[in-house]
Amino acid sequence: MNSKRKGAEGERELARKLRDYGFKTRRGQQYCGANGDADVVGLPGIHIECKRVERLNLYDAMAQARNDACPGEVPTVFHRRDRCEWLVTMPLDDWIKMYREAMPSEHS
Repeated sequence: MNSKRKGAEGERELARKLRDYGFKTRRGQQYCGANGDADVVGLPGIHIECKRVERLNLYDAMAQARNDACPGEVPTVFHRRDRCEWLVTMPLDDWIKMYREAMPSEHS
């Protein structure tokens, strides 16, 4: 499978997985095709860069997510290898903010 096709299939797979969790997600590029769109859309406030590859340079992928994210969106990289689970990478500062918002006030 060529890399472009594998990427598109990874985006469809991730959108389905997120729908299984109850989110109304879909591939972003299939609707507008403009550069800078998230690979998967439907999580407000989250910019998703989807990578379905065996070898991933996370820093390059995160730089792409940061460059493409709109103001106020958290840049994230959702990624997985063959026969592995999906993982999410995001900046620590954004993760800390989300964690503090989700935890009782004693952890703030």
